[in-house]
Order: sequence, then C-alpha cells, then structure tokens
Amino acid sequence: MKIELWSDYACPFCYIGEKRLEKALAEIDGGDKVEIEFKSFELDPYASREVVSSTVDRFAAKYHLSKEEAAERIEAISRMGRSEGIDFRYVSTRYTNTFDSLRLTKYAQEKGKTGIITKLFDAYFTKNLKLSDHDVLTQIAGECGLDKDEVTAVLSSDRYADEVRADEQEAMEHGIHGVPYFLINGKYTASGAQPTAMLKEAIEKILAEETSAEPSLDGMVCGVDGCHFVQ
Repeated sequence: MKIELWSDYACPFCYIGEKRLEKALAEIDGGDKVEIEFKSFELDPYASREVVSSTVDRFAAKYHLSKEEAAERIEAISRMGRSEGIDFRYVSTRYTNTFDSLRLTKYAQEKGKTGIITKLFDAYFTKNLKLSDHDVLTQIAGECGLDKDEVTAVLSSDRYADEVRADEQEAMEHGIHGVPYFLINGKYTASGAQPTAMLKEAIEKILAEETSAEPSLDGMVCGVDGCHFVQ
C-alpha cells in the first residue's frame, strides 16, 4: 500500500493528521510496510522569508477576529495537538515561507531520511523555529543523518523546486484545495485530520480488500483561505 500525503509545515492540522496516521499504522498488522510519500502543498507561496507578524495578529486579520477570539481559536487547535502527545505551541510559531523546507524534504525522501518530516513539524510547532532559515534547516537535516555540505548545496540552489511545483500541480489536477489530503493506492481519498480510529478502519479495509467502494473522508483542513472544519 502507498499513501501520498499532501501537506505544509505551517499547517497545524497537517501535523495532527501526520501524528494520527502514524498512530493508526502502528495499530495495524503490516502497517510498518505501508509506503508514505510526503507531497508539497504551500498554503502561502508568497509568504515572507522573515517573520512579519505574530500568530495572534495574523489570525485576527485573516479571520476578522478580535485578538482575544484569535487567541482562543489558536489555543483550541493547540489543545488538539497536545491531545495527540505533541508539545503544541501554536501561539508562538514564527510564520515564514516554507518552500525551502519542502525542497529539503524532497531531497531527504530521496535519501531515505523520512524522519525529517516529523522533525520539521516539531521545529515549527514546538521549537518555534523559522523554517525559511537555512541554518535551521541544515541543523535539522544533520540530525537526520544527512550530509550538511550536500544540504547546504541543495538549499543554496534551486534543486527540487521543480519537484515541489510538480506536487502542487498534481494537487490542482486532483482538485485538492486543502491539506492534509491523503491519497491511498492512487484512488481512495481522505481529506483533513481524520481521527486515528477512522484512519485505521479505512486503511484496514483497503488492506484487506474488503470494500468495492471508494471511501472519501472529510475532516479538519488548511487551505489557501485558512484552516477550518469540513462537515
């Protein structure tokens, strides 16, 4: 089985969804043999490489909320993250452009270092690091066993830019407007941060080939117009 997962490191529901998928697979017999491919989806391709506002101010402006209301919504999402065992610190994230972190992920996956995905999510939502900072990305890559000189060469070039753009083009072709988005075996879909139990059930059914229908699940997603619940 292969699961393609469109995601962005600045998306809170993507980290929650990635963690729930990890838990679901750990509970499934043969889950460790499922191939996971991280696919790029920039929520804001035009985001600055520098931090230009606080998370609360950005939320308030984006969703037309007071700062108090924005803080409450951010905390509600953080509680979801903490319930999954993540030291979720959404309110103090340092929002910047994620394109280079997505390019780095392409390189890391090519080298078989998929552990970088969780580390990059953690860097953003727990350690509140700037994912546009090449020094930060190089340090994380080194912790994953990647050659720092090679990483520096990748980041200082435009390598893997085409691969990131190809993922985003594929997302458009699939009609993907929000993330996380799961495509299982090229035909079964799940949109949003699905509960672990629902992911487990859907994956088990597909693994056992017990269904002839194509399940489609909807949940919490982030898109270019913001993060919200899909009913």
